[in-house]
Amino acid sequence: MNQKVIYLDYNATTPVDQRVLNEMIPYFTEKYGNASSIQHPYGWDAEEAVDISREKVARLIGAKAHEIVFTSGATEAINLALFGLVDKNPFKNHIITCETEHKAMLGACKELKLRGISVTYLKVDNSGNINLKELESEITDQTLLVSIMHANNEIGVIHPIEKMAKITHQCGAFFMTDFTQSVGKIPFDVRKVDLAVMSAHKIYGPKGIGALYMKRSANVEIASKVFRRGHERGYLSGTLNVPGIVGFGKACELCQDEMNVDSDRLGKLRDALESELNQLEGTQINSSDKRLPHMTNISFYDIDGSKLLPSLRGLAVSQGSACTSSTLEPSHVLKAVGLSDDLAFSSLRIGLGRFTTEDEIEQTAQIIKNAVARLRIQPS
Repeated sequence: MNQKVIYLDYNATTPVDQRVLNEMIPYFTEKYGNASSIQHPYGWDAEEAVDISREKVARLIGAKAHEIVFTSGATEAINLALFGLVDKNPFKNHIITCETEHKAMLGACKELKLRGISVTYLKVDNSGNINLKELESEITDQTLLVSIMHANNEIGVIHPIEKMAKITHQCGAFFMTDFTQSVGKIPFDVRKVDLAVMSAHKIYGPKGIGALYMKRSANVEIASKVFRRGHERGYLSGTLNVPGIVGFGKACELCQDEMNVDSDRLGKLRDALESELNQLEGTQINSSDKRLPHMTNISFYDIDGSKLLPSLRGLAVSQGSACTSSTLEPSHVLKAVGLSDDLAFSSLRIGLGRFTTEDEIEQTAQIIKNAVARLRIQPS
């Protein structure tokens, strides 16, 4: 990159915080032992680091350390939970999720349907909200699991997970949430649910490490999907990623200390950006007021959406989830909330983060306003 690019795609991934990196480095170069090597000090140091980090992850979300299983990320955690739960409970064959879930969840459900599992996809309204009465009406005596993300990764809407979990539990099913986008951004007590998944690279930690939470008191049992079950309570195989786990723990510790200050600052910057962009005619915010403080999703009427991102030189933003950015299809989330294909393609997902500055927001507003003005289709 020859010029400074303003990074506003924090929903896709975050840079590793320097404090996180500093914590990790010794476990690459000095304390490089295998956490399973319990015969010597190198292994003891690694094992202790994993235990301490597990405590830090658990502390952030209100869990107990023994309820945390480290994975390679949220996607692996989703697959471990879904397929493991189904295999362990063969007498129930129904799962409920939502049409606006992340593709990691939707892809796993698609595979489960091929294996004979019935999947119900709840609809959302124009703000991305789920009707709780619909959830209640869809649960049957065959429902094994309801899985709803805490906050949507494209429009930021926050679902009432506690209410949903209560409905689910009253009907005798398990409740899981993907809180990859919300963890460390807003407070969340994971004890309200039975399973939850998260990933370190969304909270200024390294890529390639995540976690599955399983509530011990809910008697959640899942089947292992590997042949050599030597790690993480027998659910996974392979040497633990000690530097990644250490970084994950430090990232959680920083979020716990700085969450409130970061959320307040980013909410104000987000609101300032929206205020500037709303000065353009034909601008629409694609979410309700109850959403994550660090992000916005904005549509612009009467422009050629295919030219929008190429026109934003100097900005790193997206038109949807990073997992679908290479496709030519409009965002399934924006389609679900009622946007046309044209308007979905004329939308931007903007994610602010810990290192976003007020000056960058001012520059961003001007860049987008200029680009939209140039692209605006003039009436004939």
